[in-house]
Amino acid sequence: MASLIKNLISILDAENQEYEILLELSKKKTPVLVKGDLDALREIVEQEQFYADKVANLEKMRMEVVTDIATVLNKEVNTLTVRTIVGLLKGQDKEQRELSQVHDKLKRTLKDMVVINDRNKELIQNSLEMVQFEINLINSARQIPETANYTKDAYSANSIIPGQIGGFDTKQ
Repeated sequence: MASLIKNLISILDAENQEYEILLELSKKKTPVLVKGDLDALREIVEQEQFYADKVANLEKMRMEVVTDIATVLNKEVNTLTVRTIVGLLKGQDKEQRELSQVHDKLKRTLKDMVVINDRNKELIQNSLEMVQFEINLINSARQIPETANYTKDAYSANSIIPGQIGGFDTKQ
């Protein structure tokens, strides 16, 4: 059991380190979003994907260790959380303290990531709204409004006279 707990602690610590890197990348992304630097944004997103893949692998390993701990403790794996495991480590003060510390550190990192990512999400949303506004502005500028430009025969000067199929008059 002690080796499973040590594995869990090391996996959670490794996850936290990867999330801290992702947090720094998210912080770098904020000014890039403000500037609208698409090349820098693409580079940051590629780096984020690399570290997100590493986190996914660590998460898979964490789930395997938690499943093994649940088996040893004869507990349901779906109800077993890190806090629950910390509570079950009575008498193993060192492991209990280490697991609690790494869990708390990971929670703080994830909380910080949520704040930064929400801010970045809002910046992206604002950028999308601005782009949509500009597209609408360009489209409306292309549409020339029909004005009261009538000829002496009461037809609009910009429209085709009935009876004419095309806009080209061969009689002229």
